[in-house]
Amino acid sequence: MLRFALLFALSLPAHASAAPCGNTSSGFETWKKDFAKQAKRAGVKKKGLQALAQSQYATRTIAADRNQKSFKYSLDKFMRVRGADTIVAQGRKRKARNPQFYAALERQYGVPAGVLIAIHGMETGFGNFMGDSQVVSAITTLAYDCRRSEFFIPHAIGALKLVDQGSITTATKGAKHGELGHTQFLPGNAMQYGVDATGDGQVDFYNMTDALASTANFLRKKGWKPGRGYQQGQPNFAVIQQWNAASVYQQSIAIMAARIDG
Repeated sequence: MLRFALLFALSLPAHASAAPCGNTSSGFETWKKDFAKQAKRAGVKKKGLQALAQSQYATRTIAADRNQKSFKYSLDKFMRVRGADTIVAQGRKRKARNPQFYAALERQYGVPAGVLIAIHGMETGFGNFMGDSQVVSAITTLAYDCRRSEFFIPHAIGALKLVDQGSITTATKGAKHGELGHTQFLPGNAMQYGVDATGDGQVDFYNMTDALASTANFLRKKGWKPGRGYQQGQPNFAVIQQWNAASVYQQSIAIMAARIDG
């Protein structure tokens, strides 16, 4: 989820003492040792620090980060490539099968079913593929990488805190940029907006109920106005923009959501 979500507020110390970033794997182990000090100051505990120590430089993540072609497509091509018609058709069936579930989420958070279903379908094909990259290794690699280290450092801290609280482990798999679960939360956002909707005492982003409630919570906290429109030019479109920075993605979600809810 949320491949380019806006940075959230974490109480982090200044980065002056952090190890220098790098563009190859050669400095990663040294960087991890220095980053561990920063993580500890930010509140990461033993399990999280162990996960950091065990993380490995993720070459596939770096390759993916340098080659994000689909966001440069036209809207029509993007929707075709990402299977918008299939998402809408399957999304309508999902809503019809479990209307009470989506209605309950809308009552609590104000976000319509179509928006949540469109995001779920776009991100993971409704949970059919939630990624094959180790989340902790991917996100720490991006925090180390010079291209966008300032953006990813808080998410790396978030991932280590998720390990501390038991929501993920070093083995947890997600997308190549470290996004996790049914709707592909970046770890810092997962840490901040996660909801235990099942009431089992654990926020599990690989559980659909927790993941969709967390997604609805994110949108509401970002300013979603219940009952207002979400197409371009309408109040809630700006909230969809908080989920992903790519304009073709934002437009696709709004269009698919309207078709699912229509």
